[in-house]
Amino acid sequence: MPADPAKVGEQIRSLRKTKEITQNDLAERLNVAFQTVSKWERGESLPDTAILPDLAAVLETSVDNLLRGGEIVTKYKRRVTIAEVAEGIACFERIGELLGKDSFFYLGAIEGVDRKMNIELEKYLSDPFSREAMIAEAAVQLMMNGAYVDVTDIRRSFTFDHWVKKVTEFAAQYGIR
Repeated sequence: MPADPAKVGEQIRSLRKTKEITQNDLAERLNVAFQTVSKWERGESLPDTAILPDLAAVLETSVDNLLRGGEIVTKYKRRVTIAEVAEGIACFERIGELLGKDSFFYLGAIEGVDRKMNIELEKYLSDPFSREAMIAEAAVQLMMNGAYVDVTDIRRSFTFDHWVKKVTEFAAQYGIR
């Protein structure tokens, strides 16, 4: 995919302004004319490939980020639905139903989650808002590990707007819109 000069220019401008660097300052650091920086930012030209590493270093980003215009491109390992996430959470309850709540498997699973997450899982699962918090947390963890969760699925699967907002905000950080 070829670099879009307008997107690259906007990314350079955005990063430069975030760093509170003027066009003159950036030009001096890169040993180019300030007009060159202006042309990049207006999308009239792209930085020479030889200068890209230095430009990325000054703006504290990667060459890839500059050339993609800040667009995050993620290769997802798998696709997951919120229904699958909810089913995974419900498996804890199912273990208790199938093997008994006094089973070492059930007790070990619950105690492990309680200790690792510093919660009381059985209590969380009995409250609808807290149950959705668990599903939201699991969905976020999956995205952090490379899973794709469709935003439309997020919006229609959660009962509470709070969790819709939180999970969609997190998804956006991973380029899912």
